[in-house]
Amino acid sequence: MRETDYQQPAFAAVGSEARTSPPGLYHRAMTTIADQVRADLAPDGVLRAAINLGNPVLAQGDSQQPNGVTIDLAREIANRLDSEVRFTCFDAARKSFQELAEGPATLGFLAVEPARAEQVTFTAPYVLIDGVYAVPDAAPHHAPADVDAAGVRIGVKEGSAYDLFLSRTLEHATIVRGADGTTTFAEQDLDVAAGIREPVTAYVASHPGLRVIDEPFMQIRQAVATKPTVRAETTGWLDALLDELLASGFVADALRRSGQSEKLAAPRTR
Repeated sequence: MRETDYQQPAFAAVGSEARTSPPGLYHRAMTTIADQVRADLAPDGVLRAAINLGNPVLAQGDSQQPNGVTIDLAREIANRLDSEVRFTCFDAARKSFQELAEGPATLGFLAVEPARAEQVTFTAPYVLIDGVYAVPDAAPHHAPADVDAAGVRIGVKEGSAYDLFLSRTLEHATIVRGADGTTTFAEQDLDVAAGIREPVTAYVASHPGLRVIDEPFMQIRQAVATKPTVRAETTGWLDALLDELLASGFVADALRRSGQSEKLAAPRTR
């Protein structure tokens, strides 16, 4: 785990409305919201973001030079708050979740899951990712429902969104947890590997004799997460900002620049 500090350029206030509105009641109201958001997310002038480098769609690079859509989003949020941003990077979602739920992080980027929602607050999603299975060519499984059968062992990354999802939805198959779904699948000679579409597809392409079940077993809704103690106004502000960044193409462009498909950007919610 390493922390990386960035000094962000200064902005006069939070949001374009607050910067351009004339003096008056509306301006004072926006300033109050700005102060509330800043107090929740960067009370000492530093936005502390937990980054999951274990999901290549969301972040790439290393702890000293991370990049990707979550890095760009964290920087933009810090810009709007007239704050610095500090990244603490992890190799798994469960670790970045723990940093947000129990540690000093004030912002995270996690898939929405009921088990996590008990300890953090989520915005609407900004990216949608498919969870898919990989199986041997000769396997009798051709749809996600086929996999949920007695005797079928599925490799998953421990604590991932799809681990949580499969743990609460599968009725017959057995989940085998490890450092990564495909690695666990190979090392323990399992029947199925579970993971997100992009790295699973790349794994299958480099391992003859395997295929991807194209139909996803879940849609992973990636959202911005905060501590549960933040004000409702802060979550609303984040939702409005994400909607703006989705509408402007910011999210799609950040995905493209990091080598990911622009189509992963979530639809607007407003």
